[in-house]
Amino acid sequence: MGITMENVGIAVRDLEETISFFSDLGLTVVGRDEISGEWADTAVGLDGNHAKIALLQTPDGSGQLELFEYVHPDAIQTQPTLPNEIGMHRVAFSVDNIDDALEIAAQHGCRPLRGVATYEDVYKLTYVRGPSGIIVMLAEKLSTD
Repeated sequence: MGITMENVGIAVRDLEETISFFSDLGLTVVGRDEISGEWADTAVGLDGNHAKIALLQTPDGSGQLELFEYVHPDAIQTQPTLPNEIGMHRVAFSVDNIDDALEIAAQHGCRPLRGVATYEDVYKLTYVRGPSGIIVMLAEKLSTD
């Protein structure tokens, strides 16, 4: 059986705010739609399912995020997840320059959970709390020369 990763789906409070955050980090919107109807109810398992969606892609085309903002039923606000909670944990990105990425995140009011760490002289990395409480890992590969 073959399998291919399509995307990671994330429900968000404010679609436009979240698109702005990820676009500023370098992802590109490759599609937008509004979904509803019997097929959406069946696929998702919610009666009256109606959502605005956007599909964003990394510059190299290898990763995609599907962001969706519920119109109906009402979105349920939960506490942002902690790094050690079971379930959806984080979305991770490699960046050319972590300081530049953190500057962009800060423009959206997003800061590291604690700070920037260095992992075995291979990566500088941090977790940022993004829009709608999404944990975003940013990692810069350190030069190996």
